[in-house]
Amino acid sequence: VTMLTIILVGAAFIREREHGTIEHLLVMPLTPFEIMMAKIWANGLAVLIGVSFALLVMVERVLAVPIAGSLPLFLAAAACYLFAAASIGIFLGTLARSMPQFGLLVILCIIPLLLLSGGISPRESMPQLIQNIMLGAPTTYFVRLAQGILYRGAGLDVVWRDLLAMTGVGAAFFTIALVRFRKAVTQTQL
Repeated sequence: VTMLTIILVGAAFIREREHGTIEHLLVMPLTPFEIMMAKIWANGLAVLIGVSFALLVMVERVLAVPIAGSLPLFLAAAACYLFAAASIGIFLGTLARSMPQFGLLVILCIIPLLLLSGGISPRESMPQLIQNIMLGAPTTYFVRLAQGILYRGAGLDVVWRDLLAMTGVGAAFFTIALVRFRKAVTQTQL
């Protein structure tokens, strides 16, 4: 989910900037906010459909692994996480000037997100400084709430704090990306 979302959204953003279609969008009556939300919505929906298929068909039917918690709650949390991850993708897209630069930034971003979020190794085994730094990443909260919902059957009353924190971190990345995108737009118009 993390890798697909960040790469799809960021690469689409870079590709449109390289081909000049961002300028075409900007002459239309669209704001940078609307352009960014369209990127997040379109790519996030594709990834969410993939996640739904993987859980419903592959995990439950083919592998016959039971899911302990509420699938609608997990998909709602995944949608919030997709917003956060897509915001990171757009942010990286505003930093990079070309697709190769974006690829290098993605590697530098995704590896720590995956390794230090608690999905591969327990967060409790990491130094306290790393645990504190990773509280600024939405992946940490998503891993915690996904494990709670899917493995232990946790409800909204248990995961609401992680859901709120994840959405807040995503909103912060979205805001930073929006400011950078607006700055890039004004530089290209000058």
